[in-house]
Amino acid sequence: MSATAVLRALRTDITTLAVDAIVNAANETLLGGGGVDGAIHRAAGPGLLAECRALPQSRPGVRCPTGEARITAGHGLKARWVIHTVGPVWRGGDRGEPELLAACYRNVLALAGVHAVRSLAMPAISCGIYGYPLQEAADIAVHTTRFGLQDLPALREVVFACFATDALAAYRALLEPAA
Repeated sequence: MSATAVLRALRTDITTLAVDAIVNAANETLLGGGGVDGAIHRAAGPGLLAECRALPQSRPGVRCPTGEARITAGHGLKARWVIHTVGPVWRGGDRGEPELLAACYRNVLALAGVHAVRSLAMPAISCGIYGYPLQEAADIAVHTTRFGLQDLPALREVVFACFATDALAAYRALLEPAA
């Protein structure tokens, strides 16, 4: 990990953060949805939807397959970029969900590196309507991010943007040393 990279968890609305890039826990269409995806689209304005519509489809209706990531401008957000990733729907954990979730974080970090992102905010991918167990998802997020930062010396800060107190507690337990 970069000697100066800081990982922290905050209880916050990701759409309000002044960071280089925020991560959108999107669906495969990239055309908006519920939860953080809908909030990001609403806050960014119609330019984000237009840019997402212009992205090529890998198959009908799919602009970003599960586990992959795409980047767009931030439009009306304080963030310069939105990195969209599609997490897996939880189906018990034996259908590749952990590997797909880790791939989301690896692909987000790869795009952050290509675009020289210095500060990044990520939500709890797949933990909303997709039903991924929070503690397991947080563990994958933190460990995959820590490992991925080894190759990203420009990235100085990663914020795990937690909308709820249970998410904040799960991330903080992994990020803060035991007293």
